[in-house]
Amino acid sequence: MTLALRTGFTTGACAAAAAKAAVLTLDGVSPVNAVEIPFPDGTRVTLPVVYARPSEEGAEAAVRKYAGDDPDVTDGIMVIAAVAWNASDDVVFAAGEGVGMVTRPGLQIPPGEPAINPGPRRMIRSAVREVTHAGLRITISIPGGRDLAVKTFNPRLGVVGGLSILGTTGRVRPFSVSALREAISCSLDVALACGVKSPVLVPGHIGERAARQHFVLTAEQVIHVGNEWGFILKRAAEGKLDRVLIVGHPGKLAKLAGGEWDTHSARSRSAMQILREVACSFGIKIGPESPTTEGVFEPLVDKDRRKLGDAIAGAVRDAVQERVSKPVAVVLVNMRGDWLGSDGDVAAWL
Repeated sequence: MTLALRTGFTTGACAAAAAKAAVLTLDGVSPVNAVEIPFPDGTRVTLPVVYARPSEEGAEAAVRKYAGDDPDVTDGIMVIAAVAWNASDDVVFAAGEGVGMVTRPGLQIPPGEPAINPGPRRMIRSAVREVTHAGLRITISIPGGRDLAVKTFNPRLGVVGGLSILGTTGRVRPFSVSALREAISCSLDVALACGVKSPVLVPGHIGERAARQHFVLTAEQVIHVGNEWGFILKRAAEGKLDRVLIVGHPGKLAKLAGGEWDTHSARSRSAMQILREVACSFGIKIGPESPTTEGVFEPLVDKDRRKLGDAIAGAVRDAVQERVSKPVAVVLVNMRGDWLGSDGDVAAWL
């Protein structure tokens, strides 16, 4: 019997609940132990409030995030909303401790604004407008958010100082591929907005370190793809790009040569299987005792290592080139970032 995974609530939903609890407190209601807020789909949800109390400038309240069964780094964090009356009739947003500020163009929020996305802003406005239509200044804080942000896409997106307040539906669905694709898409949008025409696509940190070691790149130029190669290559084919460079370990990238566009280990063939097939087609023999792609390259002499690296890189490039009409180059590296092989013209990135 398979148990259904539990859904949770986004930081945006928690911020909306905290803001409403704080405004109720500001309006003289006490105690506030839970609040009911409207969700974008028209439903209403009640969230528990950790605390709601007056402050020197107005009032503040906190809601603890529950992410359900999603492996979210923000699960359990405290989302705090501090509210104060504002002379205007509008709701003004500010970033407190642990909430980032947008510094680059290309995101849904312009540079200079707190990283509170449009969906959460609408949820917060809807929640507090059930209490008052007066002007409000709402400051959202997440204690510890600055440290948690380094585990997210924010540093690469130009969101500095903390986390983003996210969520379009108010609900967290476990292990959302759509959320990951949205983050990757945002990275590409930021790169394009910053004038990047020649992005570098990498599976993860090994690829990024190697790319920055071997090439001259801007902060926005490197885009982490994870396992979503089919998705990012479709976007790259549609985008206003001049060329694309792919840098990474053959343990991931060799899978592209075998037509595996989702490289997650649970959803794709082993890279070793594909590496053997490609190597065989080029007349390169791999011993059966090699259990990993790293182990295949390590014992080879430099000439054979480069020959095999170039062959695999060429096979990867051929497969990618069928999906992307722009010029493509591929560089394979080992775990230390050493150059194993390449195919295509990399001059634009040197």
